[in-house]
Amino acid sequence: MGNAATADRAALLEIETSGSVLTVGLNRPAKRNALNDGIILAIQDCFSNLPDGIGAVVIHGIGDHFSSGLDLSELTEQDATEGLRHSQMWHRVFDRIQYSRVPVIAALKGAVIGGGLELACAAHIRVAEPSAYFALPEGQRGIFVGGGGSVRLPRLIGVARMTDMMLTGRVYSATEGASYGFAQYLTEEGGALPKAMELAAKVASNAPLTNFAVLQALPMIAEANPQTGLLMESLMATVAQSDKEAKLRIRAFLDRKTAKVKPT
Repeated sequence: MGNAATADRAALLEIETSGSVLTVGLNRPAKRNALNDGIILAIQDCFSNLPDGIGAVVIHGIGDHFSSGLDLSELTEQDATEGLRHSQMWHRVFDRIQYSRVPVIAALKGAVIGGGLELACAAHIRVAEPSAYFALPEGQRGIFVGGGGSVRLPRLIGVARMTDMMLTGRVYSATEGASYGFAQYLTEEGGALPKAMELAAKVASNAPLTNFAVLQALPMIAEANPQTGLLMESLMATVAQSDKEAKLRIRAFLDRKTAKVKPT
């Protein structure tokens, strides 16, 4: 790939560092941050080369929307093999997010639809503000989700709710979305990115091995049969507790140097 192509791809994301948090802004505001191959590959480049000092990533949309999904204007006529490879390319990139070495938080506003919703589902925590709305318009456009949505979204909201969205074009508001599992946090208008940054700074301060266990082991444990899951949990707990960082943090708690958990 030439330098010009690399520069063009990089311009599709607005990447900044704030302490140990990396912010990744989808930067096609005139297109409501519609996703084309360029921006997907830019995301792949970003998550393949996270700087060592980064402890969390925040994905957000530049402008008024998170993402309006697949850019249909750039969808070329493909045969079955090309279509399969295109979908699998999206899968590989979104897997980079889900299986990132650090937690990823999505700050959601405006359109979070189609492929944009699939992207948000690949993050570990989702924060929405009142303008956010969730939809899967693929069903009305004669196509099917291709970015991993049929795997990730039902685990958040259930198969029946996703079926309804695909068949009827139902749109969920931010308030409904927070109740039904699309997002874990609902903020005031304009508050999604600040809240995501606050959460990112907090999770970046966790022990790295604990974050690794939550991101990598927990999903596998949840999907495993109970006895396999319990064994994996025991092994992960043993490894985590034997880590030097864990020992220091437990000692600090016992010495009353860290606060006890209280309701907020």
